[in-house]
Amino acid sequence: MTDETSPPEETERDDATFSMFGEEEMAAPDAKASYQVLARKYRPKLFSDLIGQEAMVRTLRNAFELNRIAHAFMLTGVRGVGKTTTARLLARAFNYEGDHPGPSLKLDPPGEHCKAIMESRHPDVLELDAASRTGVADMRDLLDGVRYSPQSARYKVYIIDEVHMLSTASFNALLKTLEEPPPHVKFIFATTEIRKVPVTVLSRCQRFDLKRLDTAELAGHLARIAGREGANISEEGITLIARAAEGSVRDGLSILDQAIVQGLDGGEISGEGIRDMLGLGDRLRLLDAFEYAVTGKAREAVNEITEQVQIGADPLVLMKDLLEIAADVATVQAMGDNYTLPGPADWTKRTRQIAESISPAQAQRNWQILLSGYRDTQSAPEGDVALRMVMLRLVSAAGLPSPEDAARMIAGGGGPSNQQGRGGKSDPNVVPVGGEPSARLSKFEDVLDLLEKEREPRLWGEAKSYIRPALFAEGTISCDLKDGAPVDLLRRLTDFLEISTGHEWDVQRARTSRETINEREERVKAERIEAVKAHPDIKAALAAIDGLEVIDVTVAPALEQSPAGDNVVPLRVANQKKG
Repeated sequence: MTDETSPPEETERDDATFSMFGEEEMAAPDAKASYQVLARKYRPKLFSDLIGQEAMVRTLRNAFELNRIAHAFMLTGVRGVGKTTTARLLARAFNYEGDHPGPSLKLDPPGEHCKAIMESRHPDVLELDAASRTGVADMRDLLDGVRYSPQSARYKVYIIDEVHMLSTASFNALLKTLEEPPPHVKFIFATTEIRKVPVTVLSRCQRFDLKRLDTAELAGHLARIAGREGANISEEGITLIARAAEGSVRDGLSILDQAIVQGLDGGEISGEGIRDMLGLGDRLRLLDAFEYAVTGKAREAVNEITEQVQIGADPLVLMKDLLEIAADVATVQAMGDNYTLPGPADWTKRTRQIAESISPAQAQRNWQILLSGYRDTQSAPEGDVALRMVMLRLVSAAGLPSPEDAARMIAGGGGPSNQQGRGGKSDPNVVPVGGEPSARLSKFEDVLDLLEKEREPRLWGEAKSYIRPALFAEGTISCDLKDGAPVDLLRRLTDFLEISTGHEWDVQRARTSRETINEREERVKAERIEAVKAHPDIKAALAAIDGLEVIDVTVAPALEQSPAGDNVVPLRVANQKKG
C-alpha cells in the first residue's frame, strides 16, 4: 500500500484504480466507459483505511488476536461515517482465507471471499435493510436459515442495516437467536438511532460508536482525494465542503464530486464558488453581521444578513453558521489560545476580538437566542423574515445589561430604578425587566403581560393554556404542565425571560393541583354566570323567554351614584336556540 501523501506509483496496467489511500485494485474492463462516484471509488478496502475510527479498529484487532470475537456487533453513528463499510470489512475478516489462517483483520492481500463480500453477492453474507423489511414474517424467514451451515465460507454473516426500524415482534423473534446463537453465525447490526434499539438486544451485542470526523480531519482527507482526481480546489473551498458535510465522509465525497465539475476550465475552484454551489453565506461577511448584532447596530446587521439572502444564501444555513460563530466565541473565551479555530488567520483574529468585547454570560445569552431562533426559522413560513427577526433579537439583547451587571443591580437593591417595596426595603418577589426600569414581574400574570407586550402570541397562548404556576419568586418559577403541552414550552419561556430581563431564570416543573390561567378564567366566568342566573329577575327572564342564555358577565366600573343601588347587574345575553 502506498503512502497516503504520495501519488500512486505508475504501473503498466492502464485499468488500475486506487482505493481511499491509494492502494491499487483491478478495475472492471469498462472502468473508463462508466463513471464511478467518489463515495464508491474511495470506499475503504482495509481497516487501516477507516479514518477517524482508530479506537474501534484497535479494539477489534485485540479481540481477533486473542480469539475473543463476539457473535453480534452493533455499529452506531450518523450517516456516512462507515457503518455499512465496517460491516462488510468485518464479514471479510470473519471469513478471511488467504496467506494467514483463521479470522483476521489483515485483509491484504484480499482473501478468497473478499471480492464477493465487498460486492454484496456472497451467498453466506446476507444483507437486510430493516427499513423495508420490518415485519416479523420477514425476520422469521431470515432466521430459518440460521441453523444451516455456510455454503463455502467459515461463518454465515447476517448484516441488518437500520436495525432500529424492526418491529417489536421482529426484535422478539431475533432475541432468541441472539441468546443462543449457533457457532457458525455472526450478526452485525447498523443503526443511526441507537436509543430505539431494545436494551435486551443491545446487551447481547458488542457496541461500537463510529464518530463523526472533525472539520480539519475531513478537510485533509478531501484534499488528498481532490489531488488524486486532479482537482484544484482552494483551501477555503475544501474547508467549506468539510463543514457542510457535518462529519460525514460520504456526504463530504458527494459534495466534492459536485464541486469538481465547477472547475471545467482547469482553474482553481474558489471558496466563493463553493459557497454559491452550496447556498452558503460569505463567512467573513456573516462574522460582520454577528458583530453588528451583538454590538447593537441594528441597521448594519439587518442590511448585511439581507444581502446574504439576496445573493442566494439559505436562511437556515446562515442560522447554523451564526450558531457556530456564537459557539466559537464562547469556546475561545473559555479556552483562550488552547482552542484552534477552523479557518484563515483573519477569521481567527476577528473571532477573538468579538470574544474579548463581550462577557461569557452575554456569549451564552447570544447562543440561546440563536438556538431558539434556529427552531423558529425551521418552522417559519418565510425563513428570511425569521432570520431577520433573530438578528433583531440579538440587537435588543445587546442593549440590555449583561447578566453579571443585572445580578449586581438586583443584589444592590435594583440599580438605577431602586426597585424597592414598601418601607424602602427590597421586595424579593419583584423582578426587574432589562431595558424597562418601570416594569415589574411580581406574579405569573406579569409574565403573560410581558409576552403580550413583546408580541409573542404563540408563547403567550401556550403559557395561558398549559402552565399551572405554583411558585413565583425572583428568577424562579415552579409549575406543572397540563397534558398536551409542547415539550419545549418551559425551555422557550426560560429563553424569553432571560432575554427580556437580562438575567438567568430557573423554570422548574413541580407537581401542583393549581389551575392554568385559562382554566381559572373559565371557572371565574362560570361562577359569575351561575351567580347572575340565580338572581330572581334573571331567573324569571330565562324561564319566560325560550332559548335565552347568559353567555357572559361584565363587571361595570364603579359609579359615583348608582340610581338602583347594589342590585344593578350589567349583563350581556343572547337569544340563542338551545341544542
